[in-house]
Amino acid sequence: MSAIKTAFCAAISSLSLAACSSMDSLDPSQRNAVIGGGLGALAGAAISDDDVSGALIGGALGAAVGYYTGCQEQGGCFVGGKQVATRSDLVYEQNRRRYYYVDRNSGRTYWENGEVRG
Repeated sequence: MSAIKTAFCAAISSLSLAACSSMDSLDPSQRNAVIGGGLGALAGAAISDDDVSGALIGGALGAAVGYYTGCQEQGGCFVGGKQVATRSDLVYEQNRRRYYYVDRNSGRTYWENGEVRG
């Protein structure tokens, strides 16, 4: 990626984050998803041969990782402002060697990182 494209992407990312001046009102998972998405998009565009595809994939991965770390930071997972699981709600599935939780509202199951369990 050329230096001009890199500078442009950095400027857009900076302006996007500056527009979120009220990030204090966001919970940790939302805040980390925004930051992770911006950084992931910038890194994806810089690494990939196709800037747009790289930015989209990097942004999506960055947002997912950011949401997961925020979820862990606040001590549980929240959807729509409602807590759907805490650490004590996690159940260990021995076959997969992973933890999952059950959403109290819908009854659906999710892996510890927020992916739908199935």
